[in-house]
Amino acid sequence: MDTAREQRVLTFSIGVTLAVSAIGFIGGLLVGSQAILFDGVYSLVDVALTLVALSVLRLVAREESPRFQYGYWHLEPMVEALGGAILSLACIYALANAVIGLTTGGHEVKAGPALLWAAVLCVSNLAMAAFVRTRAMQLHSALLWLDVRAWLLSGLMSLAVVLAFAIALLLRDGEYAHWIPYLDPLVLAAISVAVLPVPLRSAWKAMREVLQVAPDTLDARVQTVMKDFIAEHGYLDFTSHVAKMGRMRFVEIHILTRPETVIGTIGNVDAMRDEIAERLDARGSEFWLTIDFTADPAWT
Repeated sequence: MDTAREQRVLTFSIGVTLAVSAIGFIGGLLVGSQAILFDGVYSLVDVALTLVALSVLRLVAREESPRFQYGYWHLEPMVEALGGAILSLACIYALANAVIGLTTGGHEVKAGPALLWAAVLCVSNLAMAAFVRTRAMQLHSALLWLDVRAWLLSGLMSLAVVLAFAIALLLRDGEYAHWIPYLDPLVLAAISVAVLPVPLRSAWKAMREVLQVAPDTLDARVQTVMKDFIAEHGYLDFTSHVAKMGRMRFVEIHILTRPETVIGTIGNVDAMRDEIAERLDARGSEFWLTIDFTADPAWT
């Protein structure tokens, strides 16, 4: 499977992420904003995850090896699960810091420079989310979609910070100016709570693939196609097993016949396999399809 274009997109994304994380990290320290600092740290974690994703893509392109004879497809959901878990922990840690800040009186932030810094981060993150999304749609890549989510989350976090510091500038020198020190930890808490479900869902979905939980849609399609096939050809029964790992879908079908059934030549058997593959739309390289015929129920 050709993953060269995905690798190029991820390599470019890594370079931009490093630049954005440096801007966020340095900016957060200079203006005293934990929210901006969290954005930078979040991006830095994303760099590590993207590097892992890039390594997996290079392995997936090899398709198989003597040790991993089914290929490296299982690594894709493992990377997604790991990424979701790490980003979830980052959100929980940020939420804890925000609570500490709120309960200790908040802290002063240089609202003007912070607003400018957050605006630069926001534009950069959202632009990259749009760019990588376009490539993910073209290449149908789960790993690129993971990168899109990371960029989009970072962009939304930066947008929330922009709004918070815009409010801080409006409140300055007014009767509500005493609330300004609480804005940064409040925004950090809101961002953490809002963002947390996204990596949690991603980790849960990926873990289902790691555990080889049968995907409902694929299982239903196989059941429908095979029930029709069995009825049309007069076979006794069938059993099927399906799994999804990354972009690869594994489908195994056992067709039970009578002992006296004459199927014909190998060419006839292959023609029936082709018929099933066409009905399942399983001719692409992302399907690992196995079909056998047997008269012994023990083999089904």
